[in-house]
Amino acid sequence: QMSPDDMAKQLKDHGSFIPGLRPGPRTAEYLQTVLGRITYVGAGFLAIIAVIPTLVTQAMGIPFQVSQFLGGTGLLIVVSVGLDLIQRLEANLVMRNYEGFLGQGGDARGSRMRSARG
Repeated sequence: QMSPDDMAKQLKDHGSFIPGLRPGPRTAEYLQTVLGRITYVGAGFLAIIAVIPTLVTQAMGIPFQVSQFLGGTGLLIVVSVGLDLIQRLEANLVMRNYEGFLGQGGDARGSRMRSARG
């Protein structure tokens, strides 16, 4: 759970700031406002995702059992697993690029460049 006061303190401790805001209580107030907006938008999005499949299946005359199988909850699970998979793949690719850059394995381009130099 994110606390705006803790986040503002961490920003201040690290010497960071949000442009146009002084570090401290004003930053915490701004972060509280932003987190509130994000929370309401996210809640609205989840409500829409949960309701739309039911409305669509009723409009199309699809049986209740099929609509429950293809409903909003299943869709949310599939999307979240897909996003997590994409993040893990991107992290793996970034690590592979760093290993090649540092000359510590795995990257064919790095080994060719080392053999051409030496």
